[in-house]
Amino acid sequence: MPQDTDPALERDRLSRTLRDLRISVTDRCNFRCTYCMPRDVFGPDYQFLDRSELLSYEEIARLVRVFARLGVTKVRLTGGEPLLRRQVERLVAMVAEVDGITDLAMTTNGSLLRTKAPALRAAGLSRITVSLDSLDPQRFAEISDTKVPLARVLDGIAAADEAGLGPLKINAVVKRGVNDGDDIVELARFGRDNGYTVRFIEYMDVGTTNGWRMDDVVPAREIVERIGAEWPVEPIDPAYTGEVAERYRYVDGTGEVGAIASVTQPFCQTCTRSRLSAQGELYTCLFASKGHDLRTLVRGESSDDALEEALRAIWRRRSDRYSEKRTEATTPQPKVEMSYIGG
Repeated sequence: MPQDTDPALERDRLSRTLRDLRISVTDRCNFRCTYCMPRDVFGPDYQFLDRSELLSYEEIARLVRVFARLGVTKVRLTGGEPLLRRQVERLVAMVAEVDGITDLAMTTNGSLLRTKAPALRAAGLSRITVSLDSLDPQRFAEISDTKVPLARVLDGIAAADEAGLGPLKINAVVKRGVNDGDDIVELARFGRDNGYTVRFIEYMDVGTTNGWRMDDVVPAREIVERIGAEWPVEPIDPAYTGEVAERYRYVDGTGEVGAIASVTQPFCQTCTRSRLSAQGELYTCLFASKGHDLRTLVRGESSDDALEEALRAIWRRRSDRYSEKRTEATTPQPKVEMSYIGG
C-alpha cells in the first residue's frame, strides 16, 4: 500500500496526514432515512439552518484553497442532500479550479441526478457516489421514508453514468433484519451488471438519533462471504493510504465490490479525513461531539495565512480514534448527526 512519507505534510498526534476533505453544503434532505434522519426527530417542526448561517460558495472555495496548502487533494461534496443546494454546480466549478485538488466527488441520494448530472460533469465534478440501500421498491421506501420512487433514483444513476461521472459507486448501509437478506446479493448483482462498484457499509452509531445497537450491525465479513458464495471474490490492496473500503475483485473479472467495516475492523490509524459542516464547523472525526468554528474566521478579518495556521493547529492536536475505543459506554455519548456532516 502506498505510504504518505512527505516530510512537509502536517501530521496529527498519531502521525496521520490530512488528505481528504468532506464538505456538507446543506443540512436539508428530501429523504428521511431511518439510520440518518429519522422522521420522528427531523419532522415538519425541525429547525434547519437559515440560509444566512450556511457558508457561501465563495467562503467554501476559499477554505478549500487553504486546505489544499495543507495537503488536501480530495474533496467530496455532501449534505444532507447536496443537490438541494441551489446551483451547486457553481460551487463544483469553483472547487475544481483550486490548485492541488485532483479528485472532486459528490455523494447524493440520486433523486435529482437526471436533471443535474450533465451540468455537474461540465462544471468539473469527477465522480458520483449514490446512496442506495435496497433494490426492492417497498424496502427502499421503508428505509428512505420518502415518496421519491426507487425508479427515479435508478434513472438518476443511469444519468450520472451517461454523463461520465465515473467510476460510479453505490453505497449501501446494511442493518440486521432490515436489508441483510436478498438485498445484499441483488445490489452486488446490480453493480456487476452495470459496471458499478457497490460498497456495503456496516451500520454505525453516528449521532444519537438513530437508535443504534450493536445487535443491528451486520459484520463486513459476513457480507463479503454472502457475496462470495454467489460469485467468488479475492481481496485486492487499497488504492491509497487512508482508503476506508476493503476492496475485493470478482474472480471472473466482472469488476469489484467493497466493504466498509468501521465497527468491526476500525481503520482509525490511517484516517486522513476532515469534515466541514454547512455552517463552517470543522470536525476531525465522524463521531466527534464538537466542531471547530471556521466561519467566524472566514467572515472576520483573518487572512489566508491566519486560516492556514488555525487549520494546522487543529490538525496537530487531533488524536481521534473513536471506532477503536467504541464500547457500550461510549455509544450513547453525544455525537454530531450524520446528516450534519455528510457521513
